[in-house]
Amino acid sequence: MNGATADFIRVHADDDIRQLALKGTKDPDIDLPFALDQIAGRQTARRKLPTWAATDGIIFPPHLSMEQCSSEQTARYKARLAGDGRRMVDLTGGFGVDFSFMAPGFEETVYVEQQSVLCDIARQNFQLLGIQAEVVCGDGVEYLRQMPHADLIYIDPARRDRQGQRTYDISDCTPDVIALQDVLVEKADRIIIKLSPMLDWRKAVQDLSQSPCVSEVHIVSVGNECKELLLVLSTHSSDNAEPLLFCVNDDTVFTSHLIPELSSPHPSSLIPLVSQFLYEPNASIMKAGCFAEVAKAFGVSPIATNSHLFVSSQSVSQFPGRMFQIEAMTTLNKKELRVALAGITQANITVRNFPLSVAQLRSRLKLSEGGSTYIFATTLADKSHVLLVCRKTVTV
Repeated sequence: MNGATADFIRVHADDDIRQLALKGTKDPDIDLPFALDQIAGRQTARRKLPTWAATDGIIFPPHLSMEQCSSEQTARYKARLAGDGRRMVDLTGGFGVDFSFMAPGFEETVYVEQQSVLCDIARQNFQLLGIQAEVVCGDGVEYLRQMPHADLIYIDPARRDRQGQRTYDISDCTPDVIALQDVLVEKADRIIIKLSPMLDWRKAVQDLSQSPCVSEVHIVSVGNECKELLLVLSTHSSDNAEPLLFCVNDDTVFTSHLIPELSSPHPSSLIPLVSQFLYEPNASIMKAGCFAEVAKAFGVSPIATNSHLFVSSQSVSQFPGRMFQIEAMTTLNKKELRVALAGITQANITVRNFPLSVAQLRSRLKLSEGGSTYIFATTLADKSHVLLVCRKTVTV
């Protein structure tokens, strides 16, 4: 990067990238496409990778790689999951974010990536971040077959086909970790596989059920948005050991054992529901579907089998999700609605197991979005459709 390009990046660091692209530059010494990538990348990194954004000289890749890379928060979680050891290999290095956070725990680290431009970026960035790593520019599968044994292999299969369309089955990802399972467990004590949160984790576990099977499933959410599905294979696990399920949302972690059939907890007998506490599970719990385990662990009851909302007569501040207090309950009867919604002009509306969408319900209720009122439209155990008018409870 020449001086003119570096100056352009520094001067326009906070500018609108689209306006810069339209305006262009008359200076032939400025590499405008590269400069725009760096400005856009650093702006994204301030939100997604603050440590990298604060490091002078970091080179950012084109937009797609920045969007697909892990956030710092999820990368730090994977670093804790990876632990430490002698040797770690990342077979799908990419931009190198996950690798950079996992690498400090190991004596020897290998980053493998087939795109030469990303390898060049990684070499420079790792040096700036103080990471000693072997950068291998080549095919990860070929490297896997000839590599020496490692304590940990990390692999993040591409979740798009050759046409750029998203894939949602583990066998459709590239490389195919199911086909590679035998060699993966031969080459490492532990394997961490990063998958799309859109995948069916139960099917993924079943697809990888040969011995040694999946020992851990981690569903990772940030800000109540499901971001990653992580499967851990361990050659040290007993064949009869039951895998553990970790539902992670920011600093909250709920852990349970995986069981073949997740039993349904008994619906609540708390009638009426007014003045009771209402609980909405976080995104990872919803993805996991471990509702029986949550109900048992926190002493709460579902309002119905498929509504995925819970209630209790006492507040449970440690519940993995949001807590509310029910102030009113109403059907869609016009007279009941007038009483229950008296004085309310705006509300946050959530639909759970209900015949109307949020947009349809908002139009029918004539309520604008926002405010301090929360309305949960749901179905009770007796199949009745109700609106639960709530206020959010602040936990400490």
